[in-house]
Amino acid sequence: MTTGPLGASDAGRTPRTIAVVHAGLGQPSSTRLLADRLADATARELEALGHEVTVEMVELREHGHAIIDAMLTGFPSGDLARHIETITHADGVIAVTPLFTTTYSGLFKSFVDILDKEALTGMPVLLGATGGTPRHSLALEYSMRPLFTYLRADVVTTSVFAATDDWAQSGGEKHDDGGSSLPQRIERAGRTLAGLVPARGEHTKPADPFSSTPSFLDLLGGD
Repeated sequence: MTTGPLGASDAGRTPRTIAVVHAGLGQPSSTRLLADRLADATARELEALGHEVTVEMVELREHGHAIIDAMLTGFPSGDLARHIETITHADGVIAVTPLFTTTYSGLFKSFVDILDKEALTGMPVLLGATGGTPRHSLALEYSMRPLFTYLRADVVTTSVFAATDDWAQSGGEKHDDGGSSLPQRIERAGRTLAGLVPARGEHTKPADPFSSTPSFLDLLGGD
């Protein structure tokens, strides 16, 4: 699903694309809600820096069968292939998953597994996750962050976990342990990602290892 430019499109504003990937399973989904809020916070910060922002939303639940097919064949196709192109050409990525058994969902991991190993090299990536209780929040650090570090992404230092109780907090409230509220963490994470996007410059597509391979028509001497 594509969301158009957020805010006014003024002449001279630098265009930036943020790809948002989430593995929420329900409709509505708290994972989708967190993804939307992280995207909104990032877009606002980028617009304040003078950029025109387009947000591209990728809902993995819509591509479940295609992801399995791609794992079996080695080649994504159709809408899934187009969404992967969008992600690899974005200026920044927001990745959000529900947590099951203290780690990312199987759907989320399967999608990451079909990405080219160079697809996210140097890409600014903001991580988010949802779960029932705060006990699962460390999964962002010992599970999700190593996954994207392995892919050589530029992972934002501030990640956001949203437990069920977090959604009842207003912007100024604190956790019982004195920690920041969910809205505050979302805003801080959005600022951090927005700060990395302009510094990265233009994103180039990973080199195609088969780009120099002649076509069958060339091999046969055809026109």
